[in-house]
Amino acid sequence: MHRSIRGSSLLVGVCLLAGTGALAQRVPGAANQSQVSTDLAVTYATERAELAPGKCGCFWLQGGGVDAAVTFWKGLGVAASFNGGHASNIAPGVDVNKIDFTAGLRYTYPGWTRHAGAAGHRLQFFGQGLFGGTHAFDGVYPGLHVYKASGGSFAMQTGAGLNLIFSNRFGVRLLEANYVRTALPNNASNTQNDLRIAFGATWRLGGR
Repeated sequence: MHRSIRGSSLLVGVCLLAGTGALAQRVPGAANQSQVSTDLAVTYATERAELAPGKCGCFWLQGGGVDAAVTFWKGLGVAASFNGGHASNIAPGVDVNKIDFTAGLRYTYPGWTRHAGAAGHRLQFFGQGLFGGTHAFDGVYPGLHVYKASGGSFAMQTGAGLNLIFSNRFGVRLLEANYVRTALPNNASNTQNDLRIAFGATWRLGGR
């Protein structure tokens, strides 16, 4: 089941990004007017999680991610994100490993500029709502009368971030914070409500 979820999520994300990019290439005039751009980011991420809601047993997964976004109309665009994380010994001899893929909408707002008429905005704020799937492996994921070493579920992440742009092509992601919800088996509510914090580097592939 989780393989089907991941495959469907990946296909949706790829189609969204590819379709929007193709539209920008076919209509160059419209792309220039709406400042179509494609951005990539590579980040280090840490995610606060707990063994089961209300019981804490809190721990932090360490990992990273890659995301891509196409902005095509007044700051509105689509984004896709791939993340992975690992935590050791959350209980005696128990580790957690997971990867997730999500895609959806992102809105980017241009902030402070160096001076009037600057070529590019120096600060960018963005907010997003992304949906997809997660896969956990090499751990313990208890269900009804059974313990499994892997599991999969729906995944959702909503949040915001801040980019500092140094040039037309390069910048840094100063901070990104997301609420991440998944539904992996945990022998309790079978839900996870995590906080993911990330920072890293960004590249702009197109647009002004």
